[in-house]
Amino acid sequence: MKPSIPKGTRDFGPVEMARRNYIFNTIRSVFELYGFQQIETPAMENLSTLTGKYGEEGDQLIFKILNSRIHDSKEKDALMKEFELSLDHSKNSEILTEKALRYDLTVPFARYVVQHREEITFPFKRYQIQPVWRADRPQKGRYREFFQCDADIIGSDSILNEAELIQIVDDVFNRLGINVTIKINNRKILEGIASFLGVQDDDKISDFISTIDKIDKISEEGVKHELSQLGLNDKQIIKLFEIFEEINKLKFLDNDKLVNDDLNKVKILTLEGLFLDKNEPHGGKGAYELNIFYEYLVNLNIKAKIEFDLTLARGLNYYTGAIFEVKANDVEIGSISGGGRYDNLTGIFGMHGISGVGISFGADRIYDVLLQTNKFPEFISFSTKILIIHVSDPKFPEGLFKNKSLLLLKELRNNEISTEIYPDLENDDKQFSYAKKRGIPFIILIKESELDSDKFKIKNMLTRESKMLSIPEIVEFVKK
Repeated sequence: MKPSIPKGTRDFGPVEMARRNYIFNTIRSVFELYGFQQIETPAMENLSTLTGKYGEEGDQLIFKILNSRIHDSKEKDALMKEFELSLDHSKNSEILTEKALRYDLTVPFARYVVQHREEITFPFKRYQIQPVWRADRPQKGRYREFFQCDADIIGSDSILNEAELIQIVDDVFNRLGINVTIKINNRKILEGIASFLGVQDDDKISDFISTIDKIDKISEEGVKHELSQLGLNDKQIIKLFEIFEEINKLKFLDNDKLVNDDLNKVKILTLEGLFLDKNEPHGGKGAYELNIFYEYLVNLNIKAKIEFDLTLARGLNYYTGAIFEVKANDVEIGSISGGGRYDNLTGIFGMHGISGVGISFGADRIYDVLLQTNKFPEFISFSTKILIIHVSDPKFPEGLFKNKSLLLLKELRNNEISTEIYPDLENDDKQFSYAKKRGIPFIILIKESELDSDKFKIKNMLTRESKMLSIPEIVEFVKK
């Protein structure tokens, strides 16, 4: 049987891991620069912890874990009945499954906060870099197992926290050399629009927002069709797209009092006025919060392009305020980062009144962007800096060459120079070929002349230049 791995998962070789660690280390260094502390949570959570937090569609994508020793059960008939019931995606049976692989890092973080509340100093700034799993259909840029790099601030409702997270986004992508657009919106705005369209039921509002979130994937016509399936009539759907058009068609007017402000601000203030006219305070509060948030970003001189997008919805149910999403400008791929404000996520675990806001980086999509744009630095694939090789000489015992090599190897490693020794006596070409395939930039060849010398010949594999250097000189040369 030919070995294989499940669809939507991948193996990573040494070069891929060096590149992935470059991404992780870049993100981690920014998180720590901004004062975030690292935690980790288990790969699996209780199923009850995860379900009901991501919407009906998200719940279907949770990888459930079959209870252990289920094959030993004496209740075979009951198990078969429960299994048949579980085929309906809205049913979960504790007889069959009580645990699941985590879907994201935010809900487990909320569980962590509640469980460890006595140990935490609020506001709590945490970061987490771990894999998550989703039972999704694999496709380009979408995997069943992938890493998320999350940063959250919980225990404060200040909009300054949103601004800090956007600074982190800007900093990370500047360091990685990725040109991005940061889209912003506020869930209260979308809830306000739903309200004055006459959509009142909480579950229906949630479905309404999730449908709007699909506009880039299934087009306006697809969204209109799904909204009609939710029960919205033609008049409501037409009014919704009139609002979108009214905001999106706004241009600068020569005599407009806002002529000196940018278009994002014009749109946000126009929307705030629209909610005032409709006497819809919830949506008006969202526009007000977004205006403050945007003012902070302007004053911070964020390098990335900031774009207010009224159709940005972020489909997850737990968002309650500001939401943001990051798109790569030079590659056609889904969002590479996103996040938002959640006001009471810990409330579902019994700890009410705790507001938080977070951001998540999709490391796997960032990898794809860096690969397609050729933005990975060349040096990151060099794990080993020096390869020591030697040749057999019939005049001298083999041990003399190897002992000299081992002493040199120890000295270089003591000086923090990543060094290997080729273990077998092979011809020069084979040993040089090994170094070339591994991307090792320097070679030291031990010959008869080096046996009693304090200097060694080091060769640069890129320039083909050679030098006779002492160990301190080699260390300085390689580190430069």
